[in-house]
Amino acid sequence: MIVVGGDNLIDLIESARNDGAVSFVGARGGSGYNTARAAVRQDQSVGFITPIATDNLGHFLAEKMISDGVELLSPRSQKPSSLAVVTLNNGQPSYQFYRDDTAERQVDLPLLQNNFPANGRAFHLTSLAIISGTDADAWADFFAQKHAAGIVTTLDPNVRPMLIPDREAYLERLWRLMNTADIIKLSDEDLEWVFPDLDFDATCAELLTKTKAKLTIVTKGGEGAIGYCNGASVTVPAHPVPKMVDTVGAGDTFMGTVLSQLNASGFLAQDALETLGQTTLTTLLTRAAKAAAINCGREGCDPPTAEELA
Repeated sequence: MIVVGGDNLIDLIESARNDGAVSFVGARGGSGYNTARAAVRQDQSVGFITPIATDNLGHFLAEKMISDGVELLSPRSQKPSSLAVVTLNNGQPSYQFYRDDTAERQVDLPLLQNNFPANGRAFHLTSLAIISGTDADAWADFFAQKHAAGIVTTLDPNVRPMLIPDREAYLERLWRLMNTADIIKLSDEDLEWVFPDLDFDATCAELLTKTKAKLTIVTKGGEGAIGYCNGASVTVPAHPVPKMVDTVGAGDTFMGTVLSQLNASGFLAQDALETLGQTTLTTLLTRAAKAAAINCGREGCDPPTAEELA
């Protein structure tokens, strides 16, 4: 099973705007939530370990996840669901988050240890979960424990600068996570924030020098993605989007596809990742780019199924 931890929330996505009002449509979201759904839609066994609320919005979140086939691993929480307000500018999302003392923040080390399944072969962690607080520290501690236990650890920080109250504390936690991650995915925007004084090529070189990941992926939006493994690199172009709707969840769809395809092809193990070759990596990234493109042609995050990617 692929186990995913991270945020689950309701995206209030801007749908219309005029002089009198801004209208929003509520959609399910959160980087961890989206990634789990993207992976399970490609016929993989997936569990979600972050608590989901028992309020009406939490039911809305849980019902879709369960219908997709994701197993909810932790008890539901009586705390409220988190909210993200998403406004759009030429299809590009801008976020405001409301998540203090919400269900997804009710995380500590015993909860994670007690609810990680015996058949978990990979643990993916992402985004808002690692920003700050005792819950972020618990996620980081657990991530390191799983890595040491031989579980494949994968990380997509999906940096949200507006939510980071202490840059140095966040970077300290991020580097700790990246040093215990087998797979890392970052966007070019993430890299620019982490290494503000370096150009793109230099940031990639610095990242590869400072981390111990067996597979590192850098996504570049409309310019495609680069994968680094076993001393080699592969660059793939972005897949065309016939009719762009928005990019909400594109990166999560990309990452969920990477996890599902590694698992399906037998590479989602620490030793197997060390044998990953350029041909397999090219196929992997090309499929992930296609999945992200399909998602961009739909409103909100709506990852494709395995049949749509065939």
